[in-house]
Amino acid sequence: MDVVRIGIIGLGNMGTGHMRNILDGKVPRLTLTAVADLLPERRAAARDLCKEKLQFDTFPTIFESGKDLIESDVCDAVLIAVPHYQHPALTISALQHGKHVLCEKPAGVYTKQVREMNEAAANSDRVFAMMFNQRTNCLYRKMHELVTSGELGAIKRVNWIITNWYRPQIYYDSGSWRATWSGEGGGVLLNQCPHNLDLLQWICGLPVRVRAFCHNGKWHNIEVEDDVTAYMEFPNGATGVFVTSTADAPGTNRFEITLERGKLVCEDDKLLLWKLKESERDFCRTAKGGFDKPECTFEEVETDGLNEQHVGVMKAFVGRILDGTPLVAEGAEGIRGLTLSNAMHLSSWLNQTVEIPFDEDLFLDELDKRCETSAAKNTAAVTFDTSGSYNS
Repeated sequence: MDVVRIGIIGLGNMGTGHMRNILDGKVPRLTLTAVADLLPERRAAARDLCKEKLQFDTFPTIFESGKDLIESDVCDAVLIAVPHYQHPALTISALQHGKHVLCEKPAGVYTKQVREMNEAAANSDRVFAMMFNQRTNCLYRKMHELVTSGELGAIKRVNWIITNWYRPQIYYDSGSWRATWSGEGGGVLLNQCPHNLDLLQWICGLPVRVRAFCHNGKWHNIEVEDDVTAYMEFPNGATGVFVTSTADAPGTNRFEITLERGKLVCEDDKLLLWKLKESERDFCRTAKGGFDKPECTFEEVETDGLNEQHVGVMKAFVGRILDGTPLVAEGAEGIRGLTLSNAMHLSSWLNQTVEIPFDEDLFLDELDKRCETSAAKNTAAVTFDTSGSYNS
């Protein structure tokens, strides 16, 4: 096999964006051979887009359901871009039918469900990847390299204020499943912040306890959270704060990590490093003056400048299938960021600190309570152009 035939399940905002990238030839050795969506207007839009981009003899097969696409023999891999609750079931089905899987974020809504998906992937010989496109960003890749290398010592403090995921009310009104407990499973933590929570755990590791305050419908007419402040404690005693909202204008994206030998700040498309001459811990114990401070140098960190986003994830997916090269994010890693968002939700629901790992059955019980009272929305589906909306 020298080309991967892929089918896209779900032709909403993200699915349509992925479709355009593939049809525009941005991912070598990847060809679109199938698409699926339950809504006839989206299938019609996909047909029109394919007519615009392709010759008739390369026209993809258009299915009504993901199930039919998965059970067909017209593709080698699937890209799943449907509402969150459906991610694990479709992934498991695709793997069982011998398809490689690239799944949009989040991996699912609750970790118990995603754990079953990961078990199915472990028992399969197919490639399973997550669409964590922010991991392709050169700034975050460099942060990961600097922190995990140990050259800056252990982490002491983590602060991330990520409030530039602004969304107006029309965004939430664009689909009946959006911003509901039964349809989406959460708000900003499940929709926008899976990227940031994945990066946080990828760079800093998972905390061991969380105390969060999730404000539901604080700024929008929705039933799920649109404003979150969370405190975290890590295994080595480091602490952290994570703040997010979809209502701040202008918003902020400042990711700051203080370590024993320096401080990293990622903001305004720059990575800044304050590097200490010696470990702060050593200096603290040996300094002779009561107001002495460790010597420090400052620099803007140089990176390779590459930031391929979704295209980069798809290139790596094809590379793993055809060449055995590394993925941007292994599918099994999707549970880690979800663990963090589940812990934040549970902490807020119970109004108490939550230990990680937490009781997954308790989380599901609490989620089910909210789903039972989730309001039905009779809203026509709208597809927006996502270009430039994800690079936060």
